[in-house]
Amino acid sequence: MVEILVSVPVDSSGPGAATVAFLDDTAEQVAFALERGRAIPHAEFRDDISALAAALPAQGAMVNLCEDRYQFLVAFAAALARGHAVLLPGSRAPEQVAEVAARHEHAYRCDDARALARGKVRHPLPTTLPASQVAAYGYTSGSTGVPKRHAKRWGAFVATTRLNAARIREVLASNGAHGRPQIVATVPPQHMYGLETSVLLPLVGGMSVHAGRPLFPGDVAAALAEMPEPRVLVTTPVHLRALVQSGVAMPRIALALSATAPLPLELAREAERALGAPILELYGATETCVVATRRTANDEPWRAYDGVTLEPKPDGVLVHAPWLEAPTPLLDLVELLPGHRFVLRGRNADLLEIAGKRASLSELTRRLLAIDGVEDAVVFQPDGDGPVQRVAALVVAPAHLASATILARLRDVVDPAFLPRPLVRVAALPRNEVGKLPRECLVAALRDAT
Repeated sequence: MVEILVSVPVDSSGPGAATVAFLDDTAEQVAFALERGRAIPHAEFRDDISALAAALPAQGAMVNLCEDRYQFLVAFAAALARGHAVLLPGSRAPEQVAEVAARHEHAYRCDDARALARGKVRHPLPTTLPASQVAAYGYTSGSTGVPKRHAKRWGAFVATTRLNAARIREVLASNGAHGRPQIVATVPPQHMYGLETSVLLPLVGGMSVHAGRPLFPGDVAAALAEMPEPRVLVTTPVHLRALVQSGVAMPRIALALSATAPLPLELAREAERALGAPILELYGATETCVVATRRTANDEPWRAYDGVTLEPKPDGVLVHAPWLEAPTPLLDLVELLPGHRFVLRGRNADLLEIAGKRASLSELTRRLLAIDGVEDAVVFQPDGDGPVQRVAALVVAPAHLASATILARLRDVVDPAFLPRPLVRVAALPRNEVGKLPRECLVAALRDAT
């Protein structure tokens, strides 16, 4: 059965209705964003929101497909102003977009062209929104391939954004950086990490943002150079590794944020040396948003946000937070430490048991990446979660480093029961736009390579 969700218009007039701020009003005279070299003031941003909101349908839910980050921001805020939820498919593949849209009554799409087709009519903008208003539906793909929906309410978004902003400013201040943080992001705004950092921080966190999405090291350097200080780079471990290996000189960065995949200690330290800036790693999920951070190069334990409590379970962890409607399960295995800190011990779905011995795929991958000459790698189970727990590996390495040589070096640090068979060299791993490796893509890549 297809589930139909009806968008509810904004209504904060009910008795006891809790409302929260809609847009940041603390810096009307400074630039909100930089688009194609032009600084856009807050007043112009508000006018663009008002114009697009007037052109949207009276009801529905928006699939925000804008590639330009500024246009995404305008479309996102215009949808909120009309009481519409924004739909965030886990992938931009046409089939997934169509499937997500089919689950919402009167769903409509907004791309850059539609966002730019703003007329002269204006829609009045609210100063606050109900905390209970669903601002977005984040979609993640489960093991069955059916997208799972997670409702994200505006009050929860504002609460987590304020915590993120406070933590960022704390790190900046500890390193002598002051002023309005200027964000450059290599991740798309449609992904929850990109939304939290490059959309919500400018909207309600008092920060400015670059409208582009630079990918190559030279493009990242150029985008950073366009922004004033203090600069905050929002990126992923994959992009950090590319920046470090490129040798491209970067303008002075005050802070870099990393998420979407575990950041290896060695890479964190190397990136801090290369960029001359601290690397702050964020821990969270689509279900919870960011709940903890750590300075990976200095400290293994994570520091949970105030009000967040983690409850370890045999198969994962329950996350308790003021903005969550109920304790939320994640698959990560955690060990609690004093001082509101914890250590990740892998994921429940990540654990292997072969011949009475246990290991984790993430630890095996870390060992493989630590081999001199290996540029990128992943260890995974091509056969899924069946009774045969065979592991395989895809490795990116120079031509002179043969698979047999890599396997021999891995044998020195890994129990023979967990040596990947096969270990296949490939030109590149099938990473998606935020650097993740969908299992179905790994299986296809392994099949093609062998």
